[in-house]
Amino acid sequence: MLSLPKMLRGLLYGAARLPYWRVKRLYTEAPSLQWKWYDYFLRRGSLTAYGKYVGLQKNMSYEVFQRKIPIVPYENIYPWIERALKGEPNTLWQGRIRWFAKSSGTTNDRSKFIPISEESLRYNHFRAAREMFATYLTNYKGETHLLEGKIVSIGGSHQISHLGGHARHGDLSAVLLANMPYFYRYFRAPSLKIALLPHWEEKLPLMAEALLRDRFKIVGLAGVPTWTVLLFEELLRRTQAEDILKVFPFFEVFFHGAVSFTPYEKLFRQYLPSPSVRYVEVYNASEGFFAFQDQKEEKDMLLMADHGVFYEFIPFSDWERGNWEAIPLEGVRAGETYALVVTTTGGLYRYLIGDTVRFVSTQPYRLRIVGRTRHYINAFGEELMIEQAEKALETACSATGAQVRDFTVAPIYMGSEKKAAHQWLIEFSRPPFSIAKFREVLDETLRQLNSDYDAKREADLALGMPEIIVLPEGTFYQWLKSKQKLGGQNKVPRLSNDRVYADEILDMAFPSD
Repeated sequence: MLSLPKMLRGLLYGAARLPYWRVKRLYTEAPSLQWKWYDYFLRRGSLTAYGKYVGLQKNMSYEVFQRKIPIVPYENIYPWIERALKGEPNTLWQGRIRWFAKSSGTTNDRSKFIPISEESLRYNHFRAAREMFATYLTNYKGETHLLEGKIVSIGGSHQISHLGGHARHGDLSAVLLANMPYFYRYFRAPSLKIALLPHWEEKLPLMAEALLRDRFKIVGLAGVPTWTVLLFEELLRRTQAEDILKVFPFFEVFFHGAVSFTPYEKLFRQYLPSPSVRYVEVYNASEGFFAFQDQKEEKDMLLMADHGVFYEFIPFSDWERGNWEAIPLEGVRAGETYALVVTTTGGLYRYLIGDTVRFVSTQPYRLRIVGRTRHYINAFGEELMIEQAEKALETACSATGAQVRDFTVAPIYMGSEKKAAHQWLIEFSRPPFSIAKFREVLDETLRQLNSDYDAKREADLALGMPEIIVLPEGTFYQWLKSKQKLGGQNKVPRLSNDRVYADEILDMAFPSD
């Protein structure tokens, strides 16, 4: 730990808390701040090739904007992104975009390249990060030593784009680390040289060695739970310690995102067995830093309404019916689920990001991520959302003493001798004392949470009991490795409407002779 004189410590923490005034504005002024950004996008976007193509104009009313500018998924805007990747200026944003986040929102073979402009970094990612830390320091004033140590950040890698020598692409974490203001590098570990290594299996042991040399300076970690577990296991293996607090005695906070923390929560409380360790959820996607947990005791996340993003929302029930009519922020209602649409300073206009969110409150605007527009199972009319699956999994684990390392769910299609069902492929860090009991509780909880699932399960007529497949340790790791998806924000798909992922994983776990 750093040892700072009292006066210097006060100045440092006071300066770091200053951006909190911007957070307080979000509590009362979010809609008006959004319309400020709407006007900004009209002015800047109307000068781009894409803006001219779709008819974006200065002073365009929102009603005309809704009617004239299309809502697009990635496939529709990719030809314009490809032009920007090749170095064409003023395509999606004014000037030439030099950085692209290689997104792995799914583990499809085809990656997505999300443009990140200088304004994206300045107004969105870094501004939101400063305000998140300012909020944390304000919430725990007098109870934190965050600025007296280092935060571990598990970066991905970046490389010269194959489409043009001017451009670089990589995991979002790598892009942010590579562009991080120099001052902040004093407060993070390990070195950028290690953090940006391209191969996870090379990086993991080097990262562990470097962190052990700094073990008394580590106060927190920011990363994806999946890869953090691998780092923790490597550290425990090397030190033979009982838990991570024996390795990092001053550890106080884990900033996490990219996947739901629910399946990992109990496991992390074993790694970090102290009630004083804090957990802060962050909604930081490749397309933008959208929200973070701003309250001490609540997991809801505050929407970043003044951070270079204009938000729109499609009611999920409308989206399912093919009605893509979006509404602005002031039109949302608490308790409803929406597909998220964003316009960003990276040059994405009315982009359907693929996430679904539910607002917990509108004064201020706080939300939770509840799933993906393409990340749910509706193979038999059951409409099972990821939020429900994770809650049922948590309940089954609690009832049977189990802990899950990773999982995915796929449909089992009805055949001549078998019923339709859901197949759960699970890698346990601690198996349940009874798989039969685990399956029973999982099914019962799903029926309680989802009326459509319950109706399909009635008398086993349309949907049979879930099937549980216990995978050997390391299966998901090896599958991601085979896809060249180790590290960064890569993750196992949770729910699928087909069996593509499940069959690949099963073939790897149980190869036929």
